[in-house]
Amino acid sequence: MKHLLPLLVLAACLTGCTTPATRSAMPRPDKVAAKPLYRDPVMDGASDPTIIWNSHAHQWYMLYTSRRANVPGLENGVAWVHGCPIGIATSDDGGATWKYLRDANIGYPGSVADKTYWAPAVVEHAGVYHMYVVYVPGIFNDWGHPRYIIHLTSKDLINWQYEATLPLAHPKVIDAGVLHLPDGTWRLWYKDEATGSSCNYADSPDLYHWTDHGRVTGLSDRGGEAPVAFHWQGHYWLFRDIGKALALYRSENADDWQRAGTLLADRGTGPDDTGVGHHAEVIVSGHRAYLFYFVQPGTSAVPGGPPDGRRSSIQVTELHYDAVKNTLTVDRNAPTMINLQPPENAETESKIESDGRD
Repeated sequence: MKHLLPLLVLAACLTGCTTPATRSAMPRPDKVAAKPLYRDPVMDGASDPTIIWNSHAHQWYMLYTSRRANVPGLENGVAWVHGCPIGIATSDDGGATWKYLRDANIGYPGSVADKTYWAPAVVEHAGVYHMYVVYVPGIFNDWGHPRYIIHLTSKDLINWQYEATLPLAHPKVIDAGVLHLPDGTWRLWYKDEATGSSCNYADSPDLYHWTDHGRVTGLSDRGGEAPVAFHWQGHYWLFRDIGKALALYRSENADDWQRAGTLLADRGTGPDDTGVGHHAEVIVSGHRAYLFYFVQPGTSAVPGGPPDGRRSSIQVTELHYDAVKNTLTVDRNAPTMINLQPPENAETESKIESDGRD
């Protein structure tokens, strides 16, 4: 009988048993994403999210504008959306739930004490994280002050080193969105407030040196902000926050765009999802894609409104491709099943870097 035991174990495994090794290799099942997905526990003003995998911490990181929504003494003007740090939250369950970690440590040079940071966009390349974030030199009660997009780098997504201020056309630019193109170059879309809130773009061969090309063609909406582009289902897509919704555009080459739809204009019914969607982030995971956005649930209000109207929450919903209409749709009121997978090369690169340090 003892000679039959190995054969019995083998037969059992062939018919469905799992070993510890095979269990660890199996992906975790989807979970229902929390709703709201995330609220900042410090100042309750989480907005403008960017999501990226941290291959060293083996967690998903969310970096976001931490508006000073609940800070007293900021009743007048828009000081509450100035003086913002970049908050960091983490997820170890594939993006279903998030926990506050800390604020980013940004080493920006100069003597300005009351710095403002808005709208981080973070990408990883060759083991280095690159952030393109809005910098405002101070805290102000109105919008009449300069703002720049600066380039920072990091190895851990927490401590950031200043590299440069991007050489864009005007000193009133915000909201970078960055994408790696098939020819190896990088493209950055942004809002140029000096030219009627147009969507402009710049290209770089290496993430350090940028050439500004001016306005993007084919964007029919007169104004808008927070451009984010991605490739999915055989097309390039671009979202812009137009205040009352997210405008969606489609392109075959990331150069020429045409309007393809409007998302998140109808208010949701879930907890903290009762406002229009703002400032999108898209994560493509396997064959699925997820739309992260923020909502001001207390009101559809403008800055300077009641304190509860300033509060903002991060939400997520799954994108769906409509092949007949060649567009994207969402159902923000349906439960969002999510299990973000690390990028295919993330674990390999992390292992190589770790081996090199040992």
